[in-house]
Amino acid sequence: MGAWQPLPEDLPPEVRHFVRALRRLKDDTGLSLASLGARTAYSKSSWHRYLNAGQPPPRQAVIALCRIAGLARPDAERMGLRWEMAVQAWPRSATVPERPAGAEEYEDDPTLPWWEERPAEPPPAEPPSAAHRTLLTAVLLLAALLVVTVVGAVALG
Repeated sequence: MGAWQPLPEDLPPEVRHFVRALRRLKDDTGLSLASLGARTAYSKSSWHRYLNAGQPPPRQAVIALCRIAGLARPDAERMGLRWEMAVQAWPRSATVPERPAGAEEYEDDPTLPWWEERPAEPPPAEPPSAAHRTLLTAVLLLAALLVVTVVGAVALG
C-alpha cells in the first residue's frame, strides 16, 4: 500500500500503538480506503480520519476491519483492548464541547451495519390469527389438489 502520513508527534503512546496496528491490519487486507469503505458501514473519509489519528474509530469499525482481515479471535480481542486503551488516552480536541461529568466523550457509533444488528431477545410467539389459519388451509387444499391432479394424470397416462 502507499506510504502513510506521519502521525502527530504529541500522540500518546497508546494511541500511536493502536493507529499503527490499525494501519498494518488495513494494509494486510490489500484494500484501498474506498474498497474498505464499501465493505464496511464507514466511509472512505472516515477510514482516512481513523487511520491518520484524526479521530478515534467506533468499536464497530475496528470489529469490521478485524473481520475483513480474517483476524483470529485472540488477535481480534487484543485489537479490542488496544482500542479501549487508545480511546481513553485519545487527545481531546479544543473544538469538542465540554460534557457533563461522567459522560463519555467517545461512544460507540450507534449505527451498526445490518449484519451486526441482533435482536435483544426473540419476539414472543403469537398464536396464529384467523388470517394465518385461512392461508394455511388454502395452501393445504392447493397441495391436495395438485396431488390429486398428478395421480389422475399418471393413472390415465
